Amino acid sequence: MSNPTTQAVVEVTAHDVQGPGVVTCPNPKMALWSTHPKVFIDLSHGDGKCPYCGTVYRLKAGEKLHGH
Repeated sequence: MSNPTTQAVVEVTAHDVQGPGVVTCPNPKMALWSTHPKVFIDLSHGDGKCPYCGTVYRLKAGEKLHGH
């Protein structure tokens, strides 16, 4: 069981975001042994949390999502 007080936080840039404000988890920097099914994390409100591993993804300070 994982320790709920320690969770990874990944800061992403607008360049890392795919489509309409989403990133995928697991991300390419994660170890292969720790992968889970791919999920799309919505960052349209600035941050989001993976329901599988608890990794929090957030936009770096000053980054803005590009609109259509």
